[in-house]
Amino acid sequence: MPVSKLQAALEQRLTAYAMAASASGIGLLVCSQPAAARIVYTKANQQLQAGTPVSVDLNHDGTADFLLSFTGVSTYGGFDISVKPAGTNQVAGYCQHLSQGCWASAQPPHVRIGPNQRFGPYNYMVVGDCGSSRSASCHGFGPWNNVQNRYLGFEFSIKGKVHYGWARLNVSITKTITAVLTGYAYETVPNKPLFTGKTKGPDVISLEPGSLGHLAGGTLATRE
Repeated sequence: MPVSKLQAALEQRLTAYAMAASASGIGLLVCSQPAAARIVYTKANQQLQAGTPVSVDLNHDGTADFLLSFTGVSTYGGFDISVKPAGTNQVAGYCQHLSQGCWASAQPPHVRIGPNQRFGPYNYMVVGDCGSSRSASCHGFGPWNNVQNRYLGFEFSIKGKVHYGWARLNVSITKTITAVLTGYAYETVPNKPLFTGKTKGPDVISLEPGSLGHLAGGTLATRE
């Protein structure tokens, strides 16, 4: 579906939700005037499972913009968690010495995601090892090692125009490896930055998982 038609359908659907919420007394959306919103935020609660990538479809057009993946062995051994951009899309990050690779930044809340960021094919989030015995703890290295409420910064394309977005995750590495996608958002206006963690306000549309579009599966990634 063309982006213009998709956006029109999105606004019509959200207007219908707002009317239903008003009639029932339940606020399904953050903003009272969806047509005026510029940030689309989607709530999520998806846990990564080894070998099953989770797709992030920021603008709900049915095409994955980024893939989150967990790679490793089920009992013990090496592992990594990474993000893979689709097509020409890019991730905010940095490269260290060649021996340490390139990393996707773990942004804190209230960071501006836009033209001032450095974007590229920065895919690794955390790598590590779980030792040689079942009782050993796992140890990680990288910006996403044991973090809560941190954000991937995204630069992606809609109909040939640059847009910005983010995805929020929690990553815990102890005797198990747990990575959870808890939400994501994008700015509908081309080339306009947005701030990590902004999920409320008159310029925000808030969606429940599955209310529009879809996410590909993914469950808990743990060391058995």
